[in-house]
Amino acid sequence: MSMKKILGCIRKADEEFNMIQDGDTVCVGVSGGKDSMLLLYSMALYKKFATVDFNVVGIHIEMGFPNMDFSKADEFCQKNDITLYHEPSQIYEILKLNKTDDGRLRCSLCSKFKKATVIDAAKKYGCNKVAFAHHGDDAVETLFMNMIYGGKIATFLPKMYLDRTDMNFIRPLILASETDIVSACTQANIPIVPSTCPADKNTKREEFKNLLNDLYEKYPQSKSNLLLSLSNEQQIMLWHKEPRNKK
Repeated sequence: MSMKKILGCIRKADEEFNMIQDGDTVCVGVSGGKDSMLLLYSMALYKKFATVDFNVVGIHIEMGFPNMDFSKADEFCQKNDITLYHEPSQIYEILKLNKTDDGRLRCSLCSKFKKATVIDAAKKYGCNKVAFAHHGDDAVETLFMNMIYGGKIATFLPKMYLDRTDMNFIRPLILASETDIVSACTQANIPIVPSTCPADKNTKREEFKNLLNDLYEKYPQSKSNLLLSLSNEQQIMLWHKEPRNKK
């Protein structure tokens, strides 16, 4: 049931946000974690019954972190007739040279380099769209982080186009929950490549994940309602400043 639910979430996201068109070649950015591995597999399944004709390839950017073993992931992709490319990079070496004052890797810098590298790789393999595996829980976490650290009510978009790089980005798992993703990975026996990044599970995002999980446990309805609020455009009520004209 979990795999079927994930595919339903992808189809709904595609229909509601018009993510995929005929003739698209979609690159799925694959880190090896549960989210991206599931996205690659489910997109390969989705293309078999989608109302549009498109192709899917996976691209893994080799970050340079030690002891990353993709052998089982490669075997899984070969078994399921899924294309997965590996692209080398020097990202980890660059990150080590640009640590914070207290010796931590800069996650924001890492994200910037990964995005640029996957765009280059996508173009290399003839892709016109890049799919990231951010899900609904990620979107709500980003909303809270932006409000608390940036003073703005915003999260990432289901799809966007960057004219600077001439690349379209989509997030097909935007309506899926992390709980369903975990269940679907187990159901489909999808191999997960453990992260060896030194900053893994030790980020501000992880703090917000734990904070929100506590909230969901106390107020179960908040999980679906917070996600709904991101597209509930008819119910937005924010302050509009009307300063008095000075005499």
